[in-house]
Amino acid sequence: MPQRRSYVASAQIGDAIYTIGGMVGDTGRPLSAFTSYDASLDSWRVLPQIPEPTRAAAAAAVGRTIYLVGGTTPDGNTAATWAYDVEVGEWERRAPLPAPRFNHSAVAVDGEVWVLGGFLEGRELDDVFVYDPSADAWSRGPSLPAPTHAFDVVSFRGEIWLLGGRRGEEILRGVWILDPETREWRRGPAMPKPMELLGAAVVGDEIHAVWESIYQIYDASSGEWSSGPSTGVTRHALQAFYVDGRLYAVAGCTTALRDTPVVERIAVR
Repeated sequence: MPQRRSYVASAQIGDAIYTIGGMVGDTGRPLSAFTSYDASLDSWRVLPQIPEPTRAAAAAAVGRTIYLVGGTTPDGNTAATWAYDVEVGEWERRAPLPAPRFNHSAVAVDGEVWVLGGFLEGRELDDVFVYDPSADAWSRGPSLPAPTHAFDVVSFRGEIWLLGGRRGEEILRGVWILDPETREWRRGPAMPKPMELLGAAVVGDEIHAVWESIYQIYDASSGEWSSGPSTGVTRHALQAFYVDGRLYAVAGCTTALRDTPVVERIAVR
């Protein structure tokens, strides 16, 4: 990456990976950086900075537009929502979240952005909000089964899967699945090992999750989890992506509280 960062927000459009904001791990300073990675060229490009430095935010892409939601700025936690059309190349303010938060997650499903959980004022959150880009409006979704932060979510087989996270001092291995049509949660197959501040990505009928030295793979055809090889750089607060047969681990904070610019990839299909 052009610079070391952790706690970045991220989104993927086609083969392009976008990383937004983040922080310098040993100081906690929020960043305005916005970059994209072209997997076909194995190269990074610097894009227009976000309007205010933000760390521990969440992002998701609908069509060719990236939505950046919440996080922590130099002035405190924010409910701001920003949109970036990759064709236009400019940031635009959108309707804010009903309440600020950080360490939450976002995922795009059927043209809407779902924002789940997070942390605010010393406690985990259980609320879920759904953003309709065409109306520029938020509505309330079904609350999480329990307040949680520092998890990741993926859209898998038409449903939202929530993986791991933290509650109090406990790092979680639970998996919860939300059906957007019935708006009901159910328990999913728990991970063998707990994970927080992880990166997760969908690879066909599999979910791949990476955190620190742990790499866990869920195979929907068997309903079982298995373990993959450790990354070369042990890190948390990273992001994971699947592009053209390879899984990518991007950004993150090492156990020494120093961020890494390293990008690693492994062939998975």
